[in-house]
Amino acid sequence: MTPISPLMRHMSAREFALLGMEALAYVKPKQGDDNAVIFAIHTADGNEVAVVANRDLALATVRQNDLIPVSVH
Repeated sequence: MTPISPLMRHMSAREFALLGMEALAYVKPKQGDDNAVIFAIHTADGNEVAVVANRDLALATVRQNDLIPVSVH
């Protein structure tokens, strides 16, 4: 198990929420207007920034923008 850094033990909720802000993007399935499954791309703070037709395209879009994709189920 990896020990927790002393700095992380003293992070505020806001600091924790911003952790990874410039490195991560979340990919989340959602239902489109025609009931098809589409995929939304969200910033680390939860803002939806794009919607694409499939998961592979969502992951490629995130990586193309030098971010690390994280799947949300």
